[in-house]
Amino acid sequence: MVRTSTENGVATITLARAEKRNACTPAMLVDLEAAIRGVCGRVLVLTGDGDVFCSGFDLTLCKDDDRVLGQLLGGLSACVRALRAMDMPVVVSAHGAAIAGGCALLGGCDVVVTNSDAKLGYPVLPLGISPAVSAPTLASLTGHGHARALLLGARVISGTEALRMGLAHACEPTVLACRERAAVFAAALAAKPPHALAATKAWLRELDPATDAQVMAALAASMSVVNSEEQRALLPAVWARG
Repeated sequence: MVRTSTENGVATITLARAEKRNACTPAMLVDLEAAIRGVCGRVLVLTGDGDVFCSGFDLTLCKDDDRVLGQLLGGLSACVRALRAMDMPVVVSAHGAAIAGGCALLGGCDVVVTNSDAKLGYPVLPLGISPAVSAPTLASLTGHGHARALLLGARVISGTEALRMGLAHACEPTVLACRERAAVFAAALAAKPPHALAATKAWLRELDPATDAQVMAALAASMSVVNSEEQRALLPAVWARG
């Protein structure tokens, strides 16, 4: 469900579950973290098969196993931390949709490209799930004001609005154009001296206000409400719709 390739110094990791809009399973997140940590190249492109980058977690898997949501949150946090630790720049094609966990992945990337009518956001509070896991890295992209509005308001925004907020760095008119713009960004970065890129990326990590301690504390905050009475009452709405 995760595919890796490398060409001309550009490594590509693809979420490969298009039939489920690339909704993540625990095993998929384990594979994604391993792919991130094992990839070689000068630049990484993170993308998804089909018309959607990532629709978030596959919450239908929580129906019969209380452990799944915790596994999903832990796996997501591990992937974001792995992306942030990379010495190579990371470009993401957030085409079509980057919802909840899919949107959280953007916080580990250096350049976010989306399309104008894409759907992005964290609409999980109504299900009794805390999006706190995403708060530190989201705030480092958008600033605290927009981060508060997105996480507490549980609102899905367009790619155009994501660009205005700072959640995206480029916005194209179509899914295809989004993918192509991400490839152009990556090729331009791959043409730059790799040691200078790595040194710059390392120093940018030093300046990042989202510390590892904050990221881990944010994960703990989301984990603290897993399997709460509130969540048990609200989460079944997911499979009632399906």
